[in-house]
Amino acid sequence: MATKHAALYALIEPVVTAMGFELWGIDHLSQGKHSRLVIYIERESGVSVEDCADISRQVSAVLDVEDPIAGEYRLEVSSPGMARPLYTLDHFARFQGHHVALKLRMPFDGRRKYKGLLAGIEGDEILLQLDGEEYCFPIESIDQASIVPQFDD
Repeated sequence: MATKHAALYALIEPVVTAMGFELWGIDHLSQGKHSRLVIYIERESGVSVEDCADISRQVSAVLDVEDPIAGEYRLEVSSPGMARPLYTLDHFARFQGHHVALKLRMPFDGRRKYKGLLAGIEGDEILLQLDGEEYCFPIESIDQASIVPQFDD
């Protein structure tokens, strides 16, 4: 599956970059014989609905030619938003000091889900503070991660 993800990323990233955006990440979610390909794009000045539509048209043309996904799928292009997913060590480094939610591939201390303050990065490990303790999770052990938006009352 990691190979398929890398192949999709390699097809999509040059298109997104050429259009002046950063490819934040992709999620390919299989749902029976149908699947969904979600592309997250980012730009310092923001992302509009028109930007998403433009990227969708361009990426769709490439995917139609290369045909990397078997069967039917739905293509979605979006900004990562406030509760943005985190995929890479660089993403975690950028959002140090923010609250994050992590879902691990395998349970640690009897649980897979953790929420806490992203304290930093050490090598390839994510440092998470919660309940007065600090946890280190290798990035490979993280299945999903996202920012937990905080709102002032």
